[in-house]
Amino acid sequence: MGQGRKWAGGAEGNGSVMEPVGTSHGDHDGADVSSWVSVCPRGLWMVQQKRERSGQQAASSTGDATFFSACLSSNCPGLGSLCRVRVKILTDDEKGPESDRTDEKLEDADAAKLSVTPFLRSQDSVLQVPVGDWLTLKLGEGLCDITEACLEGMRAGQKCEILLTPVGNGPETVHQPADENLPLRATVELQSITPGKESWEMSASEKLEWVKTHKERGGVRFRSGDVWGASDSYSRALKLLIPLCGCLETKRDELQIREEGETQQLPSPSKLKVIKAELHSNLSLCQLKLNQPERARASAAKATQLEPGTCKAWYRLGQACQILNELEEAKQAFKKLLQLQPDLPAAVKALKEITSKERERNAQLGHRLSKMFS
Repeated sequence: MGQGRKWAGGAEGNGSVMEPVGTSHGDHDGADVSSWVSVCPRGLWMVQQKRERSGQQAASSTGDATFFSACLSSNCPGLGSLCRVRVKILTDDEKGPESDRTDEKLEDADAAKLSVTPFLRSQDSVLQVPVGDWLTLKLGEGLCDITEACLEGMRAGQKCEILLTPVGNGPETVHQPADENLPLRATVELQSITPGKESWEMSASEKLEWVKTHKERGGVRFRSGDVWGASDSYSRALKLLIPLCGCLETKRDELQIREEGETQQLPSPSKLKVIKAELHSNLSLCQLKLNQPERARASAAKATQLEPGTCKAWYRLGQACQILNELEEAKQAFKKLLQLQPDLPAAVKALKEITSKERERNAQLGHRLSKMFS
């Protein structure tokens, strides 16, 4: 979790999670300004966030240190926090957070009574949430990437203004809904929050529950056609699972943990390695669909390293190498797949295509050489 995030390589450099970009302090209006690229159902969007500083922050000269300290405060949302939030689209003549100071105020919500507001992750709106209404989000679920990223580091009662513009990256042109003008301006208002945790505060079993949830959600999203969302879910799962695997590999005799008076048994390191390989393989499929063959190749390669017997990963590695015109590497991947699953039609067909392409390439090379020395 962290304020000011961008779309980057993801877990171990291959997914679509967001990583820190940096926060600019000292805006002329006395606000913190940060920017990042967010993963949305239709592609990537540049987000610029302008958040008013509290009096203490504005008076401080410590800059990033104060900001980081504020983000670690229990007053800020953490993973699993329930956040009572409202997102509103601004028109050209509205000034942002300061313009609606007299807007209607709900009575302070009883945190104990907060429950998640059910809604479908929108495929047509970059904001992905019902706008104009109060709703309760569970931070970390990834239902609305931009809104969740804005909430990190905010405090109850704060508002921020965001400016959204599309980034030209992906297999298709970013879809612009008819009722959304670009660049899109909106406000995010946080009314109340419940306590949550940062990943480093979680127990191993809590991290594992989040991993399972993200993995399952990734499958649901992929099947529904939300490939960007699926990629994000698998990356979130890996981001929690990778340090968990490292911890258990160094503490093989401490797999049993005691929490709240109950003893729970964590999966063995080998079982966690299987889950990790599945996530890398699933992420590779998403990256192939999103026309990211280099990332797909890296993800699939990691899956084959973790579990050499996984057929899907070898097939996806072969596909990625074939797209990148790395024919020898693609051939080796498909041959390995045929060793695991002899006479698999897809692998046999791919090898024939590679052989044909190699012959064509060699013929072209021979023609160029003959003209060169003739």
